Amino acid sequence: MGVAIAPSGPASESDRTGPGRANWLLVARETADDLATDAVAREQAGKAPFDEVSRLREAGLLTLLIPAELGGGGADWPTAYAVVREVAAADGAIGQLLGCHYFLSWSARFFTEPSLATQVEQQSAAEQWCWGGGFARQESPLTLARTAAGYVLDGRQSYATGVLVADRLAVRAARADTGEPLAVVVDPARHSVGIDGDADTFGQRLAAGGSVEFDAVPVSADDVLGSLSEDEDVLSPLAALVSPVGRLLSVQLCLGMAEGVLDEAREYSRAGHSPWHPAWPVGSPQDPHVLSVYGELTLLTRSASALADQALVAVHGGLARGEDLTYDEYAEISVLVAMAEAAASRAAQESTSRALDIIGTRSASSRLGFDRFWRNARTHTLYEPVTHRLRDIGDYFLNGAYPPFVLPV
Repeated sequence: MGVAIAPSGPASESDRTGPGRANWLLVARETADDLATDAVAREQAGKAPFDEVSRLREAGLLTLLIPAELGGGGADWPTAYAVVREVAAADGAIGQLLGCHYFLSWSARFFTEPSLATQVEQQSAAEQWCWGGGFARQESPLTLARTAAGYVLDGRQSYATGVLVADRLAVRAARADTGEPLAVVVDPARHSVGIDGDADTFGQRLAAGGSVEFDAVPVSADDVLGSLSEDEDVLSPLAALVSPVGRLLSVQLCLGMAEGVLDEAREYSRAGHSPWHPAWPVGSPQDPHVLSVYGELTLLTRSASALADQALVAVHGGLARGEDLTYDEYAEISVLVAMAEAAASRAAQESTSRALDIIGTRSASSRLGFDRFWRNARTHTLYEPVTHRLRDIGDYFLNGAYPPFVLPV
């Protein structure tokens, strides 16, 4: 069974009148350059990234995906993916933070009625919210119980991106009476919400990850976006598309980190820095070993990038299909994204690890900060294991089984 690309649709999912793609890519490059200037110092300090979020906010990147008529940037998903990749090349943790924000802030469109989604996006744009949290399954799920006034939310969500700096949290909770999983929005400023930072993580230190404790937090009906059920009677093909849409952010994040470390290593090699260990022939742009490694990693990253481009076209085409999207088309899109995930994950792990060999013993210097690329990539890929994607690809190819509905955060 082959994997076809979904028909490509119009240039955007809705009528948008904001700045064009070229403008947003320029903004992203300028923001990435700004982040790169102090990336090593910020990563080593490991402080909650309030300053970094302010930089994203001032650049207009937090409202990028919100339609211009609602006060946002009016961009589409292909533009958002490119922005995340550009930022991730400079700072993988901030790239993850931004990608998570895009996914969660846009999720209302998949899970709730249009009028409520419009209301959420309009308020998010007006108040420049940064979103954090996640919809991934938890071993001990949050519970949402009905009350006379609405609902109350209880439980603890472990490591979740962005929670230390978020203006709004989007989380997964199970109804106490039926067990149905629901997407819920919570204001983290409520007194019954407690947030703890995960200060001991070895990578993605600036992704503002933490654990959140909900102690009978009041939740209104409008804060319950909709169902996350995998039941086909509830989950339409279009709603299911939220899974590959979110997972393609992971692809862009991995590619950004792979490209970022190779660019930085190249600049270091060209600068002619001599190694501390003379037995390791690093530093010469003509060294055969160095050239071979650069060639191999470039091939690996470019190949993953080409597959990611195919997946992006498929996802964008699926969004353009809207309610006409079928389950068969959804499955093919999801498998193509899984392929891109597997390739990008390997490119990130190989590039960030072997770039240290290219630089040689100087890469052990904390002042240079080359290790942050490896630590960030490895931390991210631990949370998004490539083996799961390979299994899904194989099951689809061999047995025609639809990939499971898996949310990335």
